[in-house]
Amino acid sequence: MTLRSDLQVIAEMVTPNARVLDIGCGDGTLLRHLASVRNIDGRGIELSQAGVNSCVAQGLSVVQGDADTDLKDYPTAGFDYAILSQTLQATQRPKIVLDDLLRIGRRAIVSFPNFGHWRVRLHLLIHGTMPETERLPDRWYETQNIHLCTMRDFVRLCAASGIAIEQALWVDSTGLPHAFKGDSTRANLFGEQGVFLLSRPAQV
Repeated sequence: MTLRSDLQVIAEMVTPNARVLDIGCGDGTLLRHLASVRNIDGRGIELSQAGVNSCVAQGLSVVQGDADTDLKDYPTAGFDYAILSQTLQATQRPKIVLDDLLRIGRRAIVSFPNFGHWRVRLHLLIHGTMPETERLPDRWYETQNIHLCTMRDFVRLCAASGIAIEQALWVDSTGLPHAFKGDSTRANLFGEQGVFLLSRPAQV
């Protein structure tokens, strides 16, 4: 089974035997992989009925739901990890969704396309239009991405929200992950995707 590059990075962040909630789980590719290589107890939420049907047909425990409205129904600290891959930018209230992830999971793992990538910047500079790339194939008026952010934006959101970044990686155009350190300009320019392992520091 071939995993999308960000899902490979996410899978490496999950410890064996963990309880995992995958939000926006699609056809269940990540849940299946984690069950196989990490022996997780996995659950999923997926907006599309087709995705839910595909997951259920494979024996996965997935329900239909919306990250913007349904996460409030999940118990606090009910999971070891709450995962949101390539979905944060499509949510209506990303900060609230992020807060919910860190309430539901002891840790959260988030991946998203980096709109600060040099190809995105160059396309906008030269053509004056929103770019269409392999990672961002939809026209601006058809895309589900409504809150565009760069890796630097995300790091600053975490700092403003009191969220600890335990691990941060950027994935290049070949799918290779690299360590993201600080407020790296290199990562913000050359990372096509960002993958972050997050936690909420204990209150003293």
